[in-house]
Amino acid sequence: MEHKKIQWKYPEALVSCEWLNRHLNDKNVRIFDCTTYLHYTDDHPSKPYDVESGRSNYKKGKIPGASFIDIQGKLSNQKSPFHFTIPDYVVLAESLHKIGVGNPFHIVLYSTNAPQWASRVWWLIHILGFKKVSILDGGFSEWKRLGFKSEKGESVYEPATFSPNIDGKIFVDKKHTLGSINKRNCVLLNALSRDLHSGRNPRYGRPGRIPGSENIPASQFLEPGTQKLLSPEKALELVQKKNINETTEVLNYCGGGIAATLNAFVLRQLGIANLEIYDNSMSEWAMDSTLPIETDN
Repeated sequence: MEHKKIQWKYPEALVSCEWLNRHLNDKNVRIFDCTTYLHYTDDHPSKPYDVESGRSNYKKGKIPGASFIDIQGKLSNQKSPFHFTIPDYVVLAESLHKIGVGNPFHIVLYSTNAPQWASRVWWLIHILGFKKVSILDGGFSEWKRLGFKSEKGESVYEPATFSPNIDGKIFVDKKHTLGSINKRNCVLLNALSRDLHSGRNPRYGRPGRIPGSENIPASQFLEPGTQKLLSPEKALELVQKKNINETTEVLNYCGGGIAATLNAFVLRQLGIANLEIYDNSMSEWAMDSTLPIETDN
């Protein structure tokens, strides 16, 4: 099929490995490995997965100069019953300042496994109003495939600051999500795999999806066999099949607010501005029997 050539709306939000390799010695570029691992426990519905920090693997091999971001640590609410709930915005900003996110630096984020860990951190920084932040297209796997140098050990940046300009409308809760079901010109978009969307896999407790949801698994936005995003043309084709356009409000969700951030990132890159992310997603929704749920059966 012939695809009409289009460009990402915000090309600065995505950098190539080649670009980063050219800017490795730029003092104003700061690089962060955001990797986290989920080990699924599908035989234990009350516990959908175990979480493992990517720090130990980061120490064994990383992009030169890169520091590490522990998403489940300072970038999540430690009092929440869910793994990755967004913390108070002021606390979040302070945590980011301490690890070196701020002016005058250009922040580049990558993951070793799936890019949604980088996109989660991208959104956490973006909603605070800091705009000089990019995702490394293809992540560490693409970096290694291209033969660029890596190193072992740890790197830590000096603290940095920026003045937060908070957008508190991106991350939403279950009450807001409930009110968005059947809302005119609003699409609830599930980033989970098809077996979870259909209800065949009860990983999060009650099987199924939020009623009326569309489904684009986050992995479908990647080139097969890589961690690189699809071309804008291919991504747009996927989105248009779900009747999403620039005027559509899209509420993105997944299992725990991670994969949904990748879908939301791609949609923003395609020029779709009215975006929301249900933070605790199915980890919360499926466990609350007062909330509606549907399956294919």
